[in-house]
Amino acid sequence: MIKLRLKRYGKKRQVSYRIVAMNSASRRDGRALEELGFYNPRTDETRLNVPAIVTRLKQGAQPTETVRSILRKAQVFDQLNA
Repeated sequence: MIKLRLKRYGKKRQVSYRIVAMNSASRRDGRALEELGFYNPRTDETRLNVPAIVTRLKQGAQPTETVRSILRKAQVFDQLNA
């Protein structure tokens, strides 16, 4: 199953995340199928590739709870239903 989830990177205590599409059996920092965005929890900065995320969701990818809340804040699910 394909999941939309966070992939950690950055220095100790200065973490950032990439929002990626991965196989659910892969490790957290394993090879991603596609990178779909960026999330920095320290500054609450988010950059999303919305068309690619919508495409993955239409193909049946399941977001994790954290990614789901990030997408909800960015109103991506509104574009999915339109």
